[in-house]
Amino acid sequence: TREPSIQRQGDDRILVQLPGVDDPERIKNLLGQTAKLSFRLVDEAASMEGGLRAPPGTERLPSQEQAGQHWIVQKVVMVSGDMLVDAQPSFQEGMPVVSFRFDAQGGKRFGEATRKNVGRLFAIVLDNKVISAPVIREPILGGSGVISGSFTTQSAQDLALLLRAGALPAPIKVLEERTVGPGLGADSIKAGTYASLVGLVLVMISVMICYGGLFGTIANIGLLMNIALIFAALSFLQATLTLPGIAGIVLTIGMAVDANVLIYERIREEVRLGRSAISALDSGFKHAMSSIMDANITTLIAAILLFIFGSGTIKGFAVTLSIGIITSIFTATMFAQLLIVWWTQAKRPKTLPI
Repeated sequence: TREPSIQRQGDDRILVQLPGVDDPERIKNLLGQTAKLSFRLVDEAASMEGGLRAPPGTERLPSQEQAGQHWIVQKVVMVSGDMLVDAQPSFQEGMPVVSFRFDAQGGKRFGEATRKNVGRLFAIVLDNKVISAPVIREPILGGSGVISGSFTTQSAQDLALLLRAGALPAPIKVLEERTVGPGLGADSIKAGTYASLVGLVLVMISVMICYGGLFGTIANIGLLMNIALIFAALSFLQATLTLPGIAGIVLTIGMAVDANVLIYERIREEVRLGRSAISALDSGFKHAMSSIMDANITTLIAAILLFIFGSGTIKGFAVTLSIGIITSIFTATMFAQLLIVWWTQAKRPKTLPI
């Protein structure tokens, strides 16, 4: 599984598990940043003197772009990052930047502050480091702007991610880091796959025994088609098949067979009533449809709620289950019916072998 797991441990600790991460150092850096963003005016006179002394009402902050350089900035915050509603990485003149947007109140304050201070330097401060200190050339209205600096594409993405998430109420200290090999997860996936295959084979054998060679074969072809459609949908959505996702597929196998059982039992009842083969098939599919739709729609609603309110692992189960429900309805009511119609048109049977 590649879904992150975040758990609370005790009163002051958080356990974060991130399967499949190639760069744990980057993750530690992200977790260690509080992402407190602010926009402040620069005391240009004090900064020009080397930034060695901070006059009253100001403070001395290091520059992130140039090592050893410091800026003297006012303690009064023009606009804080709490008023941001969006931040996205982008490019400006071929260089990575971070575009940001304030809420209505923040946009108004930002526009007013830049209008009153045209020609002055203002510092963009992140976690007590000055990212850049551009000149306010004109009032910045509209509530949006761009943060430029010595960004790489990855660092711009990380900063945008941190700004969207919002500032943490307190800094996080990494107490322990462990790297676990993929063997345990691979064993779990292997066991889940094996269980799924065993369940699939047993279900297919049971269907063949209960409904005979023809209808059992059609049901099993529909079952295999159902599984193929699930994997095709997961591939199209670029979703990762996780262990909970495999559990969703196993449940889907049972639900797909249940739809076939409803149809076939209804066809049997029609045959016992003396209906012709064509009439029994037509009536069987029509009368079973409402039961199939009711059962699958209620389960689909539950799966959607699991996806909305569930955690990472639950969402993997909900995704595969939702896809499986939709494909099950298709294979049981349309694909299987199409195969049976082809057979009846080719053979013109007087009775049904069911």
